[in-house]
Amino acid sequence: MRKLIIMAAIAIVATGCEQDKGYYLNGNIEGVENGTNVYISEISDETRRPEVIDTVQVENGKFEADLEENEGPTMAFISIEGLNGNIIYIAENEEINIEAYKDSLRSSRITGGKENRALSQYMDHLKETNRKVMAGRNEMREAYSAQDTVKLESLQAAEDEIRDNDAVSKKKIFKENKDSYVSLMILMDMLRMKAYPVKEIKEMYNEIPENLQNTAIGQDLKETLEKQDAVAIGSKAPNFTAPTPEGEKLSLKDAMGEVTIIDFWAAWCKPCRAENPNVVKIYNKYHDQGLNIIGVSLDRPGQKDKWLEAIEEDGLEWQHVSNLQFWQDPVAQLYNIRSIPATFILDENGEIVARDLRGDELEAKVDELLN
Repeated sequence: MRKLIIMAAIAIVATGCEQDKGYYLNGNIEGVENGTNVYISEISDETRRPEVIDTVQVENGKFEADLEENEGPTMAFISIEGLNGNIIYIAENEEINIEAYKDSLRSSRITGGKENRALSQYMDHLKETNRKVMAGRNEMREAYSAQDTVKLESLQAAEDEIRDNDAVSKKKIFKENKDSYVSLMILMDMLRMKAYPVKEIKEMYNEIPENLQNTAIGQDLKETLEKQDAVAIGSKAPNFTAPTPEGEKLSLKDAMGEVTIIDFWAAWCKPCRAENPNVVKIYNKYHDQGLNIIGVSLDRPGQKDKWLEAIEEDGLEWQHVSNLQFWQDPVAQLYNIRSIPATFILDENGEIVARDLRGDELEAKVDELLN
């Protein structure tokens, strides 16, 4: 009987140990008063925003938190009452140690399992790249003040080299950490910085394990990649239909020529208006040879008059459409437009052969396609 009781006690202890599968935060921070709140947040799958999951207090320069088990790794943040910035880490079911610096939370050191080791490697690379870029920018300002154009060109070339090396390093870190959550962060940065063609980033995404693809950030990245791939160079331009100034419907298919420019712009956009004379010149020169342009305006609701005035003032004699829905314009969303002016150059088959060319580069491309 005594033996059965002992075995049951062992089973209870063992069961208790198995149930405690969460992750543990162990933090050190000097110079912060006792009772200061430490807020722990994780990215919500529903809102895609950080949401506070726990609050603990600093005691004698330390803070601790025993948190629930996560189904998979996710991005997490620590913010501290009265201090600027936050500490980024990856919530993984491991003990995570944090050496926090109150004067620079972003410089805090994180150690933990494989996820946070990969994150530290990537963050160290980003900090070093940013340090080099900022040092170069400071020298550029000095060279600009001294009107030293030779040095300016040299410094610009050096920054371009830093950016190229950054892209190569990111790809290397990605290859070394394909089974880590940080791989998703790297791909998002590559996409934002246009470090590699969308199709190549999509191929890298497909190398990531399915459990990571199914995370919130993984699904968001997949959706963004699909949207950008649909309007990448080499893809067939998605057809669309939108209202003309006269209130009729015009489709891209009906507006196409041997070469077609889709020009996203707006009356309120100063860079767009500044570029319009160049586009007018190209249109007048090549329209009779087969160039068509369809302007897609991102003007605001209720401002049709400003759209029409801009067309008249700038002499934009090609076809125009607009839903007058500002950045929510369905055509702009279909083409994943985040800034204007933006142009897509299509060949006679409707394939996107170039993007965002301006001035002489745009004219050269049109001339190449037509002649």
